[in-house]
Parts: sequence; C-alpha cells; structure tokens
Amino acid sequence: QVQLVESGGGLVQPGGSLRLSCAASGFTFSIWSMKWGRQAPGKALEWISDINEDGTRAGYADSVRGRCTISRDNAKNTLFLQLNSLKTEDTAVYYCATNPGVPKGQGTQVTVSS
Repeated sequence: QVQLVESGGGLVQPGGSLRLSCAASGFTFSIWSMKWGRQAPGKALEWISDINEDGTRAGYADSVRGRCTISRDNAKNTLFLQLNSLKTEDTAVYYCATNPGVPKGQGTQVTVSS
C-alpha cells in the first residue's frame, strides 16, 4: 500500500532553514504529482506546495512563496521541501501526499522559536 514517511523537521530559530524529506513506497512515485501541506495547532491542514510528475513545474501558496522550494528525486522515490527564512508562523506538522491525495504518514514537526 501507499507509504509516505516524512523526516527532517526540528527546532530552528527564526530566519533558519530546514530541508524536509518524504520517502515514498508502495506505488509508482514517478507518475504521481506530489504536494506538501502543514497543520498548525488548532488550524486546518494547509497545502503549501505541489510539483508535477517529472519535477518541471511547481506551485506555492502565498504563505511560503519565495521562501520555499519543492523538488523530487524519482530515482530515489523521494520528495523534498527546502524551507528558508523560517518564521514562527511556520511552526506546524508537515505532511506530504500524492496530488490528489491525503496525508498517509505521521508528518514531521517543524518548530520555529528563539
């Protein structure tokens, strides 16, 4: 079955950077568009970035545009999210998913705090 395992989160100071990873298995990763979302405490899941099957097109929500880069390595069945210039409001659990699709994993916690 579809498995998505997110990693790379942690505690970072405002202005810092993190690179999140999503290891995919159980499906043909290279033929699926993918996306990243996040859920902050008490808030709804927000989809923040997506990428097409071969990684040539990407989209970003206004909340992260200019600070975030999505990428993928189809040879390694892995999706990435580079987060830069992090703000306290970026604190959330980050999830990956197929696009369309819903989160399947536990997510990875990103906490931005001084």
